[in-house]
Amino acid sequence: MLLLVPLLLGITLFAFFLLKALPGDIVVSLVGERATPETMESIRREIGADKSFAYQYWGYLKLLSRGDFGSSYYTNRSVLSDIAAKFPNTMTLAFAAMLFAVPSGIILGFIAAYSKDRFAEKCVDALSLSGLSIPVFWSALMVMILFSLKLKLFPPSGTGGPAFLVMPAFVLSIPAAATLARITKITVSDILGMPYIKTARAKGLSPLSIQGVHVLRNALIPIVTIIGLDFGSYLNGAVVTETIFGWDGIGRFTMEGIIKRDYPVIMGCIIVGTVLFVLINLITDLLYHLLDPRIRLHVRDR
Repeated sequence: MLLLVPLLLGITLFAFFLLKALPGDIVVSLVGERATPETMESIRREIGADKSFAYQYWGYLKLLSRGDFGSSYYTNRSVLSDIAAKFPNTMTLAFAAMLFAVPSGIILGFIAAYSKDRFAEKCVDALSLSGLSIPVFWSALMVMILFSLKLKLFPPSGTGGPAFLVMPAFVLSIPAAATLARITKITVSDILGMPYIKTARAKGLSPLSIQGVHVLRNALIPIVTIIGLDFGSYLNGAVVTETIFGWDGIGRFTMEGIIKRDYPVIMGCIIVGTVLFVLINLITDLLYHLLDPRIRLHVRDR
């Protein structure tokens, strides 16, 4: 948490520099090339583009210190209020995607690890590799063509109830499920060869007890790590998925800001995304202490 402040300072400085270093004139993007020089100069003064980089950055930091992310160049609305309005949609999409990804990824990983049939293991490996390799924009279009245009089961795009949520959540869950399947398979395979598993079997414990108490609990650390990383990235806004499916979340909001070169919107989304990612990773670290008593003992010994 203490590192969050210097991290935010570094990220805002780096992002601010990159935005200002982009070729082209932001004022021309705002008013068009046919605007008079007087109009351009007036807009330049209004948004502070006539000042030095250091002066603009210092002014932005003063805004941030008051909890103000500035206003959009195009709508003149508060960036923070727009992000707050769109964040619940992104949160809903992230939770729905994890509901798809976590059970399917863990189940496929257990199947591959426990399977004595090499064919079943190769099928799981092929599925997980495909899920990681196929670009999200392609899988999104294929899902949209099949389930919306052909079968007409779900609306093709928009923000609304469960019918609008199913396709983007499913597409967003594919890479996460594939990663979880591979990590679960590797971790469970290693655990099954441990001496305490052999001891549990020798004691006559049921397979369900062995899998639930001894295998799954010891495999949760890497699984929780992947879930935390994926969930953090989802809360940052799944840019491609939200844009293709017209889901009104932070990812689509970020893309619109990038296309329009709306610097306050871009900077606001970057800062919110950074804070969310750090908080999710902090929660993940705290979960380690609950899942593995050895970590608590190690921290206490130090």
